[in-house]
Amino acid sequence: MKSTPLSLIAGVVALAAVTGFAALTVPGDDGATEAKAAARLPVERSSLLCPAPSTSDLAETTYTSFTPAAKDGPKDGTAELKAAEALPADEDEPADGKTGDADDKADADDKKKTEADDKEKAADSKPVVSLKDLGKPVTAETSKSGAPALVGTATDRFAPGWTTQQTTTAAAGGARGLLGVSCTAPDTDFWFPGASTGASRQDYVHLTNPDDTAAVADIELYGAEGPLKSDVGEGITVPARSSVPLLISTLTGEAAENVTVHVTTRSGRVGAVVSAAEDEVGSDWLAASADPAGTQILPGIPADATSVRLVAFAPGEDDADVKVQLLGKNGTFSPAGNDTLHIKSQMTASVDLKNVTRGEPGSLRLTPTDGSRTPVIAALRVVRGTGAKQEVAFIPATGPVGERATVADNRAKGSVLSLTAPGKTAKVKVTASAGSEGGEAAVKTYTVKGGTTLEVTPEAPAGLKGGYALTVETESGGPVHAARTLTIPEGGIDMFTVQTLQDDGGTVEVPEAEQDLSVLDD
Repeated sequence: MKSTPLSLIAGVVALAAVTGFAALTVPGDDGATEAKAAARLPVERSSLLCPAPSTSDLAETTYTSFTPAAKDGPKDGTAELKAAEALPADEDEPADGKTGDADDKADADDKKKTEADDKEKAADSKPVVSLKDLGKPVTAETSKSGAPALVGTATDRFAPGWTTQQTTTAAAGGARGLLGVSCTAPDTDFWFPGASTGASRQDYVHLTNPDDTAAVADIELYGAEGPLKSDVGEGITVPARSSVPLLISTLTGEAAENVTVHVTTRSGRVGAVVSAAEDEVGSDWLAASADPAGTQILPGIPADATSVRLVAFAPGEDDADVKVQLLGKNGTFSPAGNDTLHIKSQMTASVDLKNVTRGEPGSLRLTPTDGSRTPVIAALRVVRGTGAKQEVAFIPATGPVGERATVADNRAKGSVLSLTAPGKTAKVKVTASAGSEGGEAAVKTYTVKGGTTLEVTPEAPAGLKGGYALTVETESGGPVHAARTLTIPEGGIDMFTVQTLQDDGGTVEVPEAEQDLSVLDD
């Protein structure tokens, strides 16, 4: 007799809930078992990585962590972010070059230093951010120069839809600006159109490894004429549970105003994000573009943008020709003189769209002109203000909000939500969560007309104290893409940052086997 115990089925379900993928082959059927209509179950584990925020003594960083409320699901779980360097090292690994021999004694200075380091490590090993309740964000702040990257995991009830926002205000200096980023999940492949190795830019790619073994990454750079020569972009080791920032201009001897950065891993996984600082303009984080696709949507261009630059890249062997359209407040139109863009294979293309929104909020849509659907990636460099009061932000191409998407760290003033429906008219529900220090959640429904962008100031929670999260859920109609703009006035400058919202992957499909697998006879 051959048997497949029920625990195997449970194991497949658990694997799918954690990873989003599971396969089951039944003994004797050569993998021919078909799956019934898949059920959707909440994920049981999520990981997030936040880059090191700033080396400036004038920077202040806020972390806001949040998991949407749920009616059903497990009652237990945790969601914690800790300093990457503070996670436990291998016990058999010598520290500070010493052998670990019990007979070896450090001198008095070494002992004092070791004790001080131990106390610092013990303090840093405590969670920087730890969630307590669903539907209510938790915040933490630091003004520490050289604050570390964070590595975090959420389990059970806190895993579905877990998100964390890192927001840094740098009031002065070369990295002046409002730098916002949604902490990323670890992966093996990232594209960043919109970076630069030019003299006026200081761009760093931050690689963070959440795992217990080292990761090895490769970084490729592409300019307007093709690949940029680099002798040091291959085989970059990211040690276990640590973060490595790399100045992009040191990876090549070629200066290029518009660069596409491609990060892949040979082994392991990393979180990757680019910090971009531009002389006399400002700074912000550049998040990864959506995966290469024939059509790309870049939502949330502010109405008062004074300069918009589109940067696009075709990673395959074929050139791409795309139609450039702005989805505005009342309809769709092509920017005068820039209705199409030719993107040569493996060459970074760019076009200055200037003040394309002309006082109205908008989103950009790229679609193929020749029906070939050559995959592309894209991002926008957006500037608000003029002269000494300029400030910059970046908007990468992003997927739709899907079933649900969330952005954290919204304030009583300064948060604006941009919703665009590139296809059919859609209806979405927007929930403003309870505040981190008090307040009641508020819910409002919006209809987004097809081919337009709707900009709304979210209805803040009643009695709001602290920050809150915004959750967007699609109720009907076509796909909706979304972005949140956060503006904070500082020194007479409207500093701002834009974060796109993408389906949080809070549930996964788990197939049901056609056969009863409890007992299978010979």
